Amino acid sequence: MTDSPMTAPTAPGASAGEVLSGYLTTQAGAFLRALPQAVGEAGSRPGSLPASAAGADDLLRAARRIGGALHTFGPAFEPGWSGELRTELRWLLDLLGREPGYRRRAARLLAALDSLGGTSADTPGMLAGHAGTPKARALLERQLTLARTRAHTSLLQELRSSRLHALADRMTLLTGDVPLAGEAADRSGAALLGQAGAAFAALAAGAGRLPLDRAVQPYGGDGLHRLAVLPAPRSGAVPGPSDADSLLAADDEPWHRVRILLKRMRYALEVCGAPATGLDGLAGALDRHRDASDAAATVSLAARTPRITPATAYVLGVVHADQRLEVEAARYAFGVQWPKLPHHGWHEWATA
Repeated sequence: MTDSPMTAPTAPGASAGEVLSGYLTTQAGAFLRALPQAVGEAGSRPGSLPASAAGADDLLRAARRIGGALHTFGPAFEPGWSGELRTELRWLLDLLGREPGYRRRAARLLAALDSLGGTSADTPGMLAGHAGTPKARALLERQLTLARTRAHTSLLQELRSSRLHALADRMTLLTGDVPLAGEAADRSGAALLGQAGAAFAALAAGAGRLPLDRAVQPYGGDGLHRLAVLPAPRSGAVPGPSDADSLLAADDEPWHRVRILLKRMRYALEVCGAPATGLDGLAGALDRHRDASDAAATVSLAARTPRITPATAYVLGVVHADQRLEVEAARYAFGVQWPKLPHHGWHEWATA
């Protein structure tokens, strides 16, 4: 899904309050237009949503942008109102993101199995003809279908709940009145650049904490071995799979955090009407990182299913390694692009 801009042009000479009100009013309108379609799509059978899922996608976009603006430009809004709305938007974003997340995992993992199990005479996959491949595929399909169905049921219930109706009422009010803090109405729109600069500073700091020196090769096989040092087990216990999973999750977390910071930066630039050249490629690399990381975690969980055959476990182990290599490839792509990010003056805004 392309997270394309959804904002109106900023009027020259507008005050900070006018810029923020115009942006949030536009996004609230987009939210309300998408809501009926999203509710209708949720009422269909699990897994049978339209390929575009346009209503849910538009609802996600609008909610993310409103939440991003409230976070980055928080001091410009009434604190109580802003905090409550951000809490409700986080709830909705989590709810809307579950089922698409399971669909992405299923598509990625089944494609990986098809590739690894390919029987082409020229380039056969390393799992070609392996006895465990069909069982591994069936296991992943069964578990992901069950998870997607549960997420769909939860979505259907909540999209007809009083909590969502209350959020829709908030959005209706937002299309007519944005509760601004007193000074925001009189400040120049250019003053918002300082807060957008702070968003870039947070992104740069987050990227600076990433181990980019370990992602300098397009094939990051070494990344599969660098987590070999496990915490000392208690009372002589042998470290289990959950220990390795925890270490991988901790290793991925800074990258997931940078992905969130990058989105906030993009939305801040939209509010200010500033160019976002170079950010799309970075966002794409971090989205691939998230998807591969989630897929690997799903395979790891499936591999702990009781009473699976050794052949099935072997295939799942190969797929897990394949997805972790995809994680390393995404880190490499980000590491190549980040130093080449064009200079648009964002660096100076924080001190403006």
